[in-house]
Amino acid sequence: MGNKQLRIAMLSIHSNPIGELGTNDTGGMSVYIRELARELGKRGHRIDVFTRLQNGRHQPVVDLFENVRLIHLGIPNNGQLSRLALYPYLPDFFKSMENFRSREGIVYDLIHSHYWLSGRLGNWAQERWNQPHLAMLHTLGEVKNRTGVGRPEPELRIAAEKQLVKNCHRILAPTDREKDNLIRYYGVCGEKIGVVPCGVNMDLFNPQDKQATRKQLGFDPDDSILLYVGRFEPLKGIEGLLEAISHLKRYRRLRLVLVGGDGSEAPESRRLKRKVANLGIEDKVLFAGRVDQRDLPPYYSSADALVISSHYESFGLVGLEALACGRPVVSTPVGAMETLIDQSQTGYVVSDTRSRSLATGIQSIIANPNLTRADEIRKSVLKYSWSNVAAAILMEYETAIRQQVFEDDHLMLARASCG
Repeated sequence: MGNKQLRIAMLSIHSNPIGELGTNDTGGMSVYIRELARELGKRGHRIDVFTRLQNGRHQPVVDLFENVRLIHLGIPNNGQLSRLALYPYLPDFFKSMENFRSREGIVYDLIHSHYWLSGRLGNWAQERWNQPHLAMLHTLGEVKNRTGVGRPEPELRIAAEKQLVKNCHRILAPTDREKDNLIRYYGVCGEKIGVVPCGVNMDLFNPQDKQATRKQLGFDPDDSILLYVGRFEPLKGIEGLLEAISHLKRYRRLRLVLVGGDGSEAPESRRLKRKVANLGIEDKVLFAGRVDQRDLPPYYSSADALVISSHYESFGLVGLEALACGRPVVSTPVGAMETLIDQSQTGYVVSDTRSRSLATGIQSIIANPNLTRADEIRKSVLKYSWSNVAAAILMEYETAIRQQVFEDDHLMLARASCG
């Protein structure tokens, strides 16, 4: 590939990269797509990110960054549909995407799909366009189901994921753990999987003065503040986190700030508030609502620690953001946490997802409020800059392109031998 500037079709059908962070369909994956596209655009590559148009809220084509466009695909009745409800509309999405490509006269060099719904479109695009397809699933339905937490993922998703990983040219995993899951549960050959971690915007996420940010956000300067950032869903283990807080009632100045959710009247928000009331910890828990990503650094900087209570994460991007802000992380053993966290130096990875285990990890932070200097914590994750991550992903693109060339050459030879 060398220094060739690529034209990349990036697919994110169910989740809009500029949607409201912390809502049901907008989380770490949207941040990942946005930041990766921005960095690739800086390097001269041209990226079109295809997503769905929701209720006509955006222009059909939005210039996001240098060399990066967001293309909104409209289909009938495509308002606030659930992920699974989008599945029957995928042929319409593909038709709309193909019409756009034809009108623009674009020949894409590579397809990069995100999540299984987009992967389905990616498979169709690789067949129609005869171009390499690299897929990143972000989470795996089979692994979600094996946690036994929350609503089971449908067999339709599992079957689609297995078909996707079989047909695409290359698969991207953010951790060795996720690579092992793909091999174990989906039968993928390890050589087909590239492992590249998620990245963090080092310019945005950097240490700020704790007391200044507490004053800015209206937090008590003398409290021990724990932070949760993410969607409100059972898989995130927030109920267990609340139970952990209830185990620590003796710490009178302990506070938990929950950032995220679909609003105070959303079913999951109401359920968590009932849980808080039942545990008798109303004075210890603050529901801060959704916070735009660019406004998150003061929240990280004001906290004594971020807590990740999940039953499953493919990576755990918020942990990386907190560490970049110089704040320690207490986490269950999920995603990249055992790689990112230097035990007892930059945080604690607890032994399991039980609330008692989380409480023990949190207690360790309370006992050691100045665990490691903020600048030292930040230094531990400098290699995860988006510049480094994009460079590694470009190498994966090159591998996918070579695989496509190999398959084309193999097909030509097979046809010639039958000629």
